[in-house]
Amino acid sequence: MPHPLIAPYGSWKSPLTSDRIVLESLRLGAMALDGDQIFWMENRPHEGGRNAVVQRDGDGTCHTLTPNPFNVRTRVHEYGGGAYCVSKGIVYFSNFSDQRLYRQRRGGTPESITADVPTFYADGLVDTRRNRLICIREDHTLSNEEPRNAIVGIRLDGQPSETSGDVLVAGNDFYASPRLSPDGRQLAWLTWNHPNMPWDGTELWVADLCPAGSLLSSRCVAGGASTSIFQPEWSPDGQLYFVSDQSGWWNLYRFHDEQAVPLYPMEAEFGQPQWIGGQRLYGFESSRSIICTYTQRGFWHLGRLDVEQRRLERFDLPYTAFDNIHVHHSNVFCTAGSPSEPTALIQVDVNTQAVTVIRRSVDFSLDADSTSTPSAVTYPTEDGNTGHAFFYPPHNGAYQGPPSERPPLLVKSHGGPTGAASPACNLMIQFWTSRGFAVLDVNYGGSTGYGRAYRERLNGQWGIVDVADCVSAVTALITREAVDPKRVTITGGSAGGFTTLCALTFRDVFTAGSSYYGVSDLEALARETHKFESRYLDRLIGPLPESQDLYVQRSPIHFTDRLSCPLILFQGLEDKVVPPNQAENMFEAVKAKGLPVAYVAFEGEQHGFRRAEHVKQVLDHELYFYSKIFGFIPADPVTAFPITNLEV
Repeated sequence: MPHPLIAPYGSWKSPLTSDRIVLESLRLGAMALDGDQIFWMENRPHEGGRNAVVQRDGDGTCHTLTPNPFNVRTRVHEYGGGAYCVSKGIVYFSNFSDQRLYRQRRGGTPESITADVPTFYADGLVDTRRNRLICIREDHTLSNEEPRNAIVGIRLDGQPSETSGDVLVAGNDFYASPRLSPDGRQLAWLTWNHPNMPWDGTELWVADLCPAGSLLSSRCVAGGASTSIFQPEWSPDGQLYFVSDQSGWWNLYRFHDEQAVPLYPMEAEFGQPQWIGGQRLYGFESSRSIICTYTQRGFWHLGRLDVEQRRLERFDLPYTAFDNIHVHHSNVFCTAGSPSEPTALIQVDVNTQAVTVIRRSVDFSLDADSTSTPSAVTYPTEDGNTGHAFFYPPHNGAYQGPPSERPPLLVKSHGGPTGAASPACNLMIQFWTSRGFAVLDVNYGGSTGYGRAYRERLNGQWGIVDVADCVSAVTALITREAVDPKRVTITGGSAGGFTTLCALTFRDVFTAGSSYYGVSDLEALARETHKFESRYLDRLIGPLPESQDLYVQRSPIHFTDRLSCPLILFQGLEDKVVPPNQAENMFEAVKAKGLPVAYVAFEGEQHGFRRAEHVKQVLDHELYFYSKIFGFIPADPVTAFPITNLEV
């Protein structure tokens, strides 16, 4: 085997090019089962970033059901999720361009089943007894008012021009997860009100249904203003299960004898923040057996819970992340990933634990010689807690850095901020590590996966605790002499972009940064963002106008005089979550100060980038930016672009 070449960090030639990432990969998710048929959604960057529903028959044949240009995506809560459901081989889905619901029969043309009015739909299920679709509706028809959310029934034999749904439940600010009992006689759902987010506090309600489908009675059976309920489900024998964090951890419960009964208390999370609809982290093998996924210390596991014996069997599988759990007989279908394997759709025989890969998210095999394996690291935080992160050393079997040089470090601050970094293989991370960067993916205070108390460390402290935890993590690596303290960059999207901009503005640890659709002005965000997050800052910062001084103190846009390092900003021009003016104003302020800065905006992109050409441009531009700031020459030619206040 040839000896590795000695080359500066950042200049290594990587087999993982931006073209491969965008042209030979896709995102998998949103599964559904219908008898022996499996359905899932594919986000395809090479098709303009559209979402398509794919069906696999019992004989293994796969078909793309929803034709171009239909894009299966809902705007409920702006983040979407729960955009389709399946019953008796028919797919019902939300189309992104007009937000109407469509019915799709295999081999046929999608036909609309809702009126052409500004209403969004999500989290649908088919009520076969009453020939209707039950789903969440977000009504935007009243232009001068906040959108109204409700659970509605949509008649499947009506005329589209007449149909926007019959209201079943309304009056609260938000609804999610409608679930019909096996006998069709009861409906369960989640609801919450401003200023709560669903991970702060939700209520689980149950109602009896009359034969025609209206509610006869309803009652709250679990949850509250300070307890978060996640994923209610009916078991095959008609008992109601759910996940609750009333103990401080999202654990599984059953509603029995008029009370919530914990099934297997442990310091682990069986739930996750409900940013999107349609999330499923457990399913029933039988009335007494649940297949579930849970996370401890950042790593996810899959197992089987015997609800009578209260015994949890953890499966021995080579994966560290699981999602989209669906169970059929003794097989579980889910998406899964590991540090060495990107996300795949898999089938697991729960008796033998044999794994069959149904669909991979990438069309090529990763070279182990060029794949960095993360290690979970902990470190002391400034407020006396323990912080968590995943550290990826630079790794490329064909190269090694000069003995006198330490690698540059790229720090990732995830979005949310109620999100979490995962150790599953991320091509966007491997892109950097295979070129000679070290990467630190931080689960700062406020992240999920470590219990409610860790999540609540961020309450009132957004822009403080998250930034401090990122700084503490970097300091720990610098102390170990694992990275170059003069070449430390931080990057993040959305809320992670806010953390990035705060870290660059209020701390002096970082020498460059990149913000993806990040928040620079908290007051402007509170005024302009969408309904779902319009009161989110009440808990993270404080209510307005009482806490206006804090909004000013935490907003980087007001303190660009403290900023002293280069910055690149990426932004979608149709973003309704973090409007473009957040990036545009930051760009103008940094430019006026004379610091190197670049602003890259994309037509047709919303909150997050989905089109292949844009994802490629982001990777190439960020690499070019760092090469000019940190002084290395990329192995492959990268298209130059203007960086204001920098001579190149």
